[in-house]
Amino acid sequence: MLDNLVILQYHHVSTKTPASTSIAPEKFAEHLAYLYRHYTVVDLFDAIKALRAGNSLPDKAVAITFDDGFDNILLNAHPLLQKYNFPYTIFINPQRIDKDRNQLTWDEVKQMAQENVRFANHTLDHLHLLNREYHNGEKESDAQWLTRIMYNIDQAETLIETQLGYSLQFLAYPYGEFDTFLAQHLEQQGYIGFAQHSGAVFSGSNFSALPRFPAAGRYANINTLKVKLNSLAMPVLDTNIHSPVVSEEGFPSTLKLTVAAADLNMNAMNCFFQGHLQDKKTIENLVEVSLPESFPLGRSRMNCTAPSKTQKGRFYWFSQPFFKANENQVFPD
Repeated sequence: MLDNLVILQYHHVSTKTPASTSIAPEKFAEHLAYLYRHYTVVDLFDAIKALRAGNSLPDKAVAITFDDGFDNILLNAHPLLQKYNFPYTIFINPQRIDKDRNQLTWDEVKQMAQENVRFANHTLDHLHLLNREYHNGEKESDAQWLTRIMYNIDQAETLIETQLGYSLQFLAYPYGEFDTFLAQHLEQQGYIGFAQHSGAVFSGSNFSALPRFPAAGRYANINTLKVKLNSLAMPVLDTNIHSPVVSEEGFPSTLKLTVAAADLNMNAMNCFFQGHLQDKKTIENLVEVSLPESFPLGRSRMNCTAPSKTQKGRFYWFSQPFFKANENQVFPD
């Protein structure tokens, strides 16, 4: 038993959808066969409940998730998942269900809900949560923004509960975007947040923005996925990054992480920004990593890994996401 969970994120299972968010059915079948042989696939809701209660999970526990509620999940993924009796969770936009051509219908959702599938919140309509709206040329205030965003999220939760009879209060952030203020407010309202930066989860994780490993598109390669499936949640005690939203002034020039280092080989820790190895220095259980002078627009991340001292071949993994708006303060797709 172990205090560790890896969450996989998929979108499309098809060869006819955008390559960046798709995995071919044959490749998806390869993933599932590997999981069946080497891992324990667990229900996301049960796993999160166990971790929050301080209970251990089976070693090499993995949860499977999908974002957006596409109909090819039912057509191409669901039969494969049923073959292994794997539970999984789909984060849906209720306003799109039964309306958009490539989406599931509510009848299909209700049928799948009887077949080892849970459904959770991905907002009503997949909006950029961090974007501000303008009314009569005036930018909405922070209070107006939060009211609008929370209404959207709560309405989506209500629609799911009305259709399915339950409310998980799980929210997958569209585009993986969030800021600390929103995440903390959602946590106060009883929600658990799921993002799109990578890494494993443990009982000490930030449950307002849990990491998930993308496993489609350029991340579908089974050999690189094996390393991620074998990862351990890095026990970060403190960080100097208080919000993932990159500001023009006053944003830190380094990432500082304080970790519980008993089982980490600190000297072998490496950190990569957008895949590029970064300069770092370590002092006991503190690592300091250089951040870029200029961040790219949109979404980026710093991934840090360190080998375990006691579990051969396994790496602790931490990911810090960053979100940068364009000159008009709009976060791009």
